Amino acid sequence: MKNNGFPNIHEVLTELRWYRSFYIWRVFIMKALKLLILLLALTVLAACAQMSPVTAPIGIVNNDHEALVRHYENLAEEAKIKLQENKEILEAYEARSYYYGRQGLDLPSHASANIRAHEETLSKSLKYVEFHRKMAMEQRNNRINTAEIDPEDRDLTVENDEYSGNTEL
Repeated sequence: MKNNGFPNIHEVLTELRWYRSFYIWRVFIMKALKLLILLLALTVLAACAQMSPVTAPIGIVNNDHEALVRHYENLAEEAKIKLQENKEILEAYEARSYYYGRQGLDLPSHASANIRAHEETLSKSLKYVEFHRKMAMEQRNNRINTAEIDPEDRDLTVENDEYSGNTEL
């Protein structure tokens, strides 16, 4: 049968079916790629997130324990002040929860969560203060002990020549 210049309808429908299945797969692959990129980005962000609520001091040398003691004492004092403020806020919420309408239940739980976070920060800061105090005392004692060493006494010879750490190479 002659088609008089018109395309065969069977060929057109076959081509349309192929194009539709190709389009569906292309959309599926694009959505999967977007999801994969999103999960990868979230993984990188989660890996870079800081887990500890006690922040590391910036601008303080690691072996300057006296400065670290002052830093963590200040951090503990700030946490103590915030803890007191949140305890007062919680008492106000509990005393007159009807003032706050629907949020009357959410606000006390939020204040309680803040109290727990500040208590944790306070306890960790105090723990770090004690640790760095001990380290500062040891550092001071080491400075005193090294000051008592006579720099002229530099006899570094081995008393027992029989022992050698390298028997064979």
